[in-house]
Amino acid sequence: MPPHPSGPARLDGQVAFITGAAGGMGRAIAAVLRDAGARVVATDVHEHADLGADIGYHRCDVTSREHTEQVIDGALAQHGRIDILVLCAGVIARTPLAQSTDEEWETMLSVNVLGVVNPARKLFPLMCAQGFGKILAAGSIAAKNGGVASGPAYVASKAAVHGMVRWMAKAGAPHGVYANTLAPGPVETAMWARVTGATGAPAAQATVPLGRYGTAEDIAQAALFLCSPASNWITGTSLDISGGMWMD
Repeated sequence: MPPHPSGPARLDGQVAFITGAAGGMGRAIAAVLRDAGARVVATDVHEHADLGADIGYHRCDVTSREHTEQVIDGALAQHGRIDILVLCAGVIARTPLAQSTDEEWETMLSVNVLGVVNPARKLFPLMCAQGFGKILAAGSIAAKNGGVASGPAYVASKAAVHGMVRWMAKAGAPHGVYANTLAPGPVETAMWARVTGATGAPAAQATVPLGRYGTAEDIAQAALFLCSPASNWITGTSLDISGGMWMD
């Protein structure tokens, strides 16, 4: 395998496939990768989404292995290869353990875990075969601290994502395939607002050392770093983007 020395955070000539791209973080990541030169294939479960110029959008149900593979095959037929896989599809819940239902657990595991497994199961071996790939999954600080505004089903699902990404990092390293996880703290997106709206969330000034919750742009810029040559000596890591809520 040829070495991949680190370089500028540019993605010219590369193809990025993004799940959950209609949401706040996924949408911001799609725009940032496009602006860095990537050809972006954006997907989400919604039938339509307007992500702006030069970003192709396709509906993709990541809980279905068959549908996910069909969408990826279409992207491969159009672009010839996929160099970057960003896994942002996800759902969240705050239900305490005793009140959690089988349906909630099944939803968390289906979207948050199989939503990572299905695209990666298709693209990981292809990236190994082509000798290069960057895989980036949206984990969570909740997988490390037990959750701030989330319940046990969400925490468990994100812990599974962190573990799977570490496996891909170790297995993919000899083949030039990188795999890392983003571990955001609370990020002010529509999903965060829906989850915290009924019961409220702790004040950022009281819980975040840097004094504010994150924005989608905070996450997108970190994603660019881990998807670009700027991080070519980093794999198997979890990048904490939490305003100091989690400090190693």
